[in-house]
Amino acid sequence: LKSLVKIFIVYSNSNVNADRSLIVKELQVRKELEFALIDLLNGIMRTDAVTCVTVVCDTVYLSVFEGTLFRRTITVPFVMIVVEESEDLLSPNFDTLESLRESRKDGCNVYVIILANGLQVTRLLRFGDRYRILDTRAKYIMLHDVRLFHSRLHYIWKRIVNVVFLKYHKTIVGNARGKAWFDLSTVPFPNPIKGIFISRRVDIWRNGKFHYGRDLFADKTRNLNKEVLNVVYYDHVPSVIVMKSNESTKVGGVEIEILNTLAQKMNFAPKLYQSFNAEAHKWGQKQSNGSFSGLLGEMVNGKADLALGNLQYTPYHLELTDLSIPYTSQCWTFLTPEALTDNSWKTLVLPFKLYMWIAVLLVLLVTGSIFYGLAVYYVNLLDCTNTLPITEKPTAGAKPVGLYLFGEITNSILYTYGMLLVVSLPKLPSGWCIRVLTGCYWLYCILLVVSYKASMTAILANPAPRVTIDTLKELVDSKITCGAWGGESKKFFLESLDEIGQKISDRLVNVDNPEEAASRIADGVFAYYDSSDFLKYLSVKRKNSRMEFENSTANNIEVSKTERDLHIMTDCVVNIPISIGFHKNSPLKPLADVYIRRIVEVGLVEKWLNDAMYRIITMDTSEEEVKALINLKKLYCAFIALAIGYTLSFLCLLGEFIHWHFIVKKDPNFDKYAMDIYYIKKNKKHKI
Repeated sequence: LKSLVKIFIVYSNSNVNADRSLIVKELQVRKELEFALIDLLNGIMRTDAVTCVTVVCDTVYLSVFEGTLFRRTITVPFVMIVVEESEDLLSPNFDTLESLRESRKDGCNVYVIILANGLQVTRLLRFGDRYRILDTRAKYIMLHDVRLFHSRLHYIWKRIVNVVFLKYHKTIVGNARGKAWFDLSTVPFPNPIKGIFISRRVDIWRNGKFHYGRDLFADKTRNLNKEVLNVVYYDHVPSVIVMKSNESTKVGGVEIEILNTLAQKMNFAPKLYQSFNAEAHKWGQKQSNGSFSGLLGEMVNGKADLALGNLQYTPYHLELTDLSIPYTSQCWTFLTPEALTDNSWKTLVLPFKLYMWIAVLLVLLVTGSIFYGLAVYYVNLLDCTNTLPITEKPTAGAKPVGLYLFGEITNSILYTYGMLLVVSLPKLPSGWCIRVLTGCYWLYCILLVVSYKASMTAILANPAPRVTIDTLKELVDSKITCGAWGGESKKFFLESLDEIGQKISDRLVNVDNPEEAASRIADGVFAYYDSSDFLKYLSVKRKNSRMEFENSTANNIEVSKTERDLHIMTDCVVNIPISIGFHKNSPLKPLADVYIRRIVEVGLVEKWLNDAMYRIITMDTSEEEVKALINLKKLYCAFIALAIGYTLSFLCLLGEFIHWHFIVKKDPNFDKYAMDIYYIKKNKKHKI
């Protein structure tokens, strides 16, 4: 019944047979190896959670994995892979490759590699590490072979540290041959391998038991015993901030604080350094010869154990390195130019929107027409009834006192407009209906004027509005060139599913110097892509350097004022998780992830981020204090209104002049010595 719950998957391209005469001739040795493996596996299964066991063996040691081993071990699934003696495991056949992939996919965390040919083991380990076919953080059991410890394989033992090597020994007493015993050793992690690999003994197995009873797979990363780890970094705010003063250099930032916390908890000493020509190569890219430069080059070549520098959690970086769990996410967007809008000439119309002005005009015309209609109706009523008091009876040809205000349509509109400007009427109008309407209209005018004045005051007191680019669509419509560092940014936009992102990729160029990009942005012809925090630092640095230049060089003030201010686009193109880098298949990552998760949960990352950005925010002079100051530029609107009045008045005067000389004087009845008689006759003619 016990064997039914075990899984046996055997892949082989040759006839499987347990030939007992190839390498090991004594049957007793194989039996002792089988018993040692049984004790090893049972010990692992009792202390750790084992999901499944992957066994890789050849035909020489196939007899070790017979029914006895599976009957006497604790029930777990087994993945059994039998390889040919001549198979090149640096390029395994399809069956072997698929078996390894399935075991990795199923989460097998114990590997038993028992091969007679040590070169096959070395090639299997190199292949599994390069393509991540093997789980390097699993527990490994393999035979001791000096070919595994060649200098070209030393990098493997910086990645596979949970391993036990079984070395067979014979005991000879006189002419009698005793039972075999095994020396159990492991890699000397965290101590570095210097030239020659010297394994470290952990226990001895003899006569069916372990001599010391130690934990064979103790966590070696929990205490690194002050081991020096190489940490490569790149200056990128706010992750890493390099502050230079005289000859000293101080490195700070969010990731430096995380590194110091990990160093304290895991007991290692970080050795910080920058890659060769870091300012030029930055994070690094793939060269024509296939190698990598910059920070990534240090990681790929195995020179650095950790990498700091705002590494994005992307498939590109995951392929080259191991990344910790993200400690934060950043908004990646564009730094764009902004332009001041000199709209002071239209300040008079800014307090109200277009539809509000249309409503005010319509109310003015409608109310003026109603006043005129009521005045005409009241005059006709008086003419019919002749009921006005004697004191208010108009003289011949004159209108009642108070009704002359609205007796003509032009006067009605003008006086209605005057009330809108809070100008009192020269005479209280006659007729109660007009008086009631006048009172209601005055209330409307007061509310409207108060709202207009309040809005006008706010406009005059606040700084001038700015034209900014805040969306990708606006950026595309602006036709300015976009820039970013590295080919991955261009690839990101090129593979975008929306049309706008693809249009940006067409105009995206590589930028090696962010400060040069800031200068081009200030000219109004460029936009730069990076994280919002770094763009904030870039814009503040540019603005402060420009202010220092203005203060030191007064003759160039006019030239500097032509530069645009820098604006960070409010819409995020993408929110990208940010992580700390480890070398590929690093054994430090699992425990480091635990500590980083705790650091994030208690809020230390947010605190360190605020500390890193505090100095930059305080240096930002873009948020000037709003002062209620009125300057001449803000009053351009008054002079424009005055100029419009002068122009219209002059045109009216010119029209009257033309009418007087070309119409009135040309009339045959015109007599300049009897002007009153001329106008009386003309009025009578109009009445007829």
